[in-house]
Amino acid sequence: MIYADNAATTKLNREAFEAMAPFLLDNYANASQPYSFARKVRKVKKALKESRKIIAESIHAEPEEIFFTSGGTESDNWAIKNYCPQTDIRHIITSPIEHHAILNACKSTAYNSQISLLTVDSKGIVSVKSLEKFLTAPQETVSSSKSTLVSVMLANNEIGTIQPIKELCNIAHKNSAYFHTDAVQAVGHIPIDVKTLDVDMLSASAHKFNGTKGIGFLYIKKSLGIIQPFHDGGMQESGLRAGTEDVASIVAMAHALKSNCDNMKRNMNHLKMLEDVVISILNNEHVDYLRNGTNQLPGNVNLSFKGVEGEMLLHRLDLKGICVSTGSACDSQNQKATHVIEAIGVPDEYKYGTIRLSFGSENTLDEAKTIANAIISILRS
Repeated sequence: MIYADNAATTKLNREAFEAMAPFLLDNYANASQPYSFARKVRKVKKALKESRKIIAESIHAEPEEIFFTSGGTESDNWAIKNYCPQTDIRHIITSPIEHHAILNACKSTAYNSQISLLTVDSKGIVSVKSLEKFLTAPQETVSSSKSTLVSVMLANNEIGTIQPIKELCNIAHKNSAYFHTDAVQAVGHIPIDVKTLDVDMLSASAHKFNGTKGIGFLYIKKSLGIIQPFHDGGMQESGLRAGTEDVASIVAMAHALKSNCDNMKRNMNHLKMLEDVVISILNNEHVDYLRNGTNQLPGNVNLSFKGVEGEMLLHRLDLKGICVSTGSACDSQNQKATHVIEAIGVPDEYKYGTIRLSFGSENTLDEAKTIANAIISILRS
């Protein structure tokens, strides 16, 4: 079996698995309790503190700016729905190629928020000018006394395009708007410095960087000062995200993220080599296709083939033991062209034949060659 769908989820890092096991079997105390079993050195409370510090350092944040969540979807919803008091009239600016966790969260706030969609070009780059236009529009067109949030993903989950987040964020701040970025696909795979980017909030999910499913975090700049609790309950996560901490998964997330960051340069070079091999073989065989996106995440290869169905390619590859996708795993039941492919204007004769290869550090050169040759074989059969 060849697994080339790492944008959907990744294999759990072995060291992360071994690090989390003691907190499931031995050191299982509730981290919120005061007794020695919960606070012993190298046990629950210290593990939670150390994990928060490791995660913060990986994105150049402060430990108190990291809030543990159940994953990217929760982090995105928290940022969109709770970034300012519910009594404020709100303006949310986002893009049409965001993950559904953002787009649907925006839809759910439409009763008391104005939602504006930025334009994107054919490569999936968000228009800086369209953001300036929305932020500098006359007050009567966007309503007055409005708190504005801009949310643009750092790297697209389907086509891999890395956005000019620093530039977009600067424009937002110059116009007194807050900025959130969904960095679920990017954290652990490319260098991220929240201080340099100057984002106010950032979402991440552990299972995208070889941690476990069901755990993630939301970075909230400590100077923001307006985030509302995600839900009510106990005083975990500084009273902002109630619920007993999943210490084992948090420990695994920290170990996996540190491992990815320590090996980032090597992994990026390896993934770029796998991309180049696939593209080279397809080009040498004169395959008629489009590669979607630009300045992509390492290992992301989104391809649209002329005159074929992506679902057919996916299932034929599956029969050969090769796992790829036709887009976001969260939208895999939809057999139409994805909202991302539609938004960037892929021509009709290509868009329905779209598949996404997303390589991981364990994929080999031989596997990349096998995938490319399998695609060619299917297209010519």
